[in-house]
Amino acid sequence: MKKKFINSLLIIFILVSGCQTIKKKSDEVVEKENEKFGMFVGKPVSELRMEIGAPSSDYVSENGNEILVYKTKKYGIPCERKFEVNSNGTIVKFSSSGCI
Repeated sequence: MKKKFINSLLIIFILVSGCQTIKKKSDEVVEKENEKFGMFVGKPVSELRMEIGAPSSDYVSENGNEILVYKTKKYGIPCERKFEVNSNGTIVKFSSSGCI
């Protein structure tokens, strides 16, 4: 009985530490993502288009700003990056979801 309990605790410890490692690595990837694409905020949209290319889609938001959407897949996981462009052609916001 005592041996089963110790084995169970050991397995739980390994699983928890493994999950923490995965979370840490994914947080690092997200941080790099935000650094890389966040640098476009405050710059003209022409720089973004030269660097990344044409967006997958675009639309106008409720506040009148243009939203450029870039969709990709990595390891079968969809990634979506959105850039908000004001009427002056300057990028004012960046967000991403699912990007690893």
